[in-house]
Amino acid sequence: MTSAKKTGILLLGLGLILVLAVTPGCQKKAAAPQAGAETQKALSVYEGTVKTAFGKYLYLPTAQGFDIVLQGFDAAALVGKNIRVKGELLLDKPSIFRADSVEEKSSSGAYTNIYTRSQEPALSDLIDVATRETYKILTLTGVNNTEDWENKGKAKVFGKIKEDGAAAYILVTDEKGKDIGKIVVDQMSEFSKYYLKKLRLFDTFWFYLNVKNTVDQRDRVKTKELFHADVQLVGLF
Repeated sequence: MTSAKKTGILLLGLGLILVLAVTPGCQKKAAAPQAGAETQKALSVYEGTVKTAFGKYLYLPTAQGFDIVLQGFDAAALVGKNIRVKGELLLDKPSIFRADSVEEKSSSGAYTNIYTRSQEPALSDLIDVATRETYKILTLTGVNNTEDWENKGKAKVFGKIKEDGAAAYILVTDEKGKDIGKIVVDQMSEFSKYYLKKLRLFDTFWFYLNVKNTVDQRDRVKTKELFHADVQLVGLF
């Protein structure tokens, strides 16, 4: 066999090895989009036991990081029930998963449809992160220092919620834990009420407020009620 033929056979063999080595890699790359598509599809369905719900909002531990909204449905009726939710994450509100359908799982393992979305969710009570930053922190120092809160408009305060019958208050303390006073809650958004239930393991929160009228001086001194406010959002930051 001539040296030219030997060289040709050697080059052919090397080429075959390269083809065999490259082919599996190409196959893996081609398969990647399919795996991604399957993952994306899986993310549109959540199953589990409802732990917390209020109004149209509910929380499933299997959907961590998301709050699921069922427009036009009392989600509180589902607490403790095993459900399957199909829907999609809202791109303009990335923490909200819109439920398109909900099925309840029976003891036998069969699913029954109990909710089908008929309208888009109303989410006017949500406040995005950029808007939160426009709320200035209230530094409250005492019942007679009305300048601490008057004419502040939208502001936030750190405190605890306390309910007394039909009334609700935000209790505010100083850095040493000494009581400063309490804010009278006139209204609280649906999402805020839901979030208080969801964060039941915590007792202190940031309250995003619409500051309203000051309590009369005589009543302020007697009750330590500082002013009235509407709670627009509750959170840990």
